[in-house]
Amino acid sequence: MSARGLFVVLEGPEGSGKSTLAAPLAERMRARGADPVVVREPGGTRAGEIARRAVLDPEHPVGALAELFFYLAARAELVEKVVAPALQQGRVVVSDRFTLSTEAYQMAGRGTSEDVVLPANRAAAGGLRPHLTLILDLPPEVGRARQLAAGKQLDRLEAESVDFHRRVIEYYLAARGEGVRHLDGRLPPDRLLQRAWEEIVAVAPERFGQAGG
Repeated sequence: MSARGLFVVLEGPEGSGKSTLAAPLAERMRARGADPVVVREPGGTRAGEIARRAVLDPEHPVGALAELFFYLAARAELVEKVVAPALQQGRVVVSDRFTLSTEAYQMAGRGTSEDVVLPANRAAAGGLRPHLTLILDLPPEVGRARQLAAGKQLDRLEAESVDFHRRVIEYYLAARGEGVRHLDGRLPPDRLLQRAWEEIVAVAPERFGQAGG
């Protein structure tokens, strides 16, 4: 992991607001003079977007192991082509999902062995670890209700059972470690943005100055 760059990852269950949060966070960074690279997983490269369409297509289900390797292939390409070069240039990278998603969804959700997932996950990440991981905690029923209220057509993963998503959420809730912070995904968007910004300022005060705006 480059000491010059800043790697921020947004994590959480379906409907928690990661994508909604990423855009205003990036705007606030730009207002402070940064030029963040904003990416999503799977995706962000031609190969990654192909993998995204394949693995999330509700009409063409794949097995748990094949699903895992779709995600890992997309991540390996994104890290090599986009994330690692940006960090080496000293830039800020904001990613909608990273390795913790694979642990939550493939291990807790699908039941794939950690002996398979963890080493493969590390290899796909190319040794990169986020400086800050913001987990947006949200009950599965709330996330599903948000998606239905928005008229969203659910992809294959989003359409999984409530029990599947509850296992994923329980894994997220238990997640701890260096740079891991939990935020209440039920907060109004402006308050969630402010809480996320405070955590970013705390981890990189030399870039973004004092918390509070």
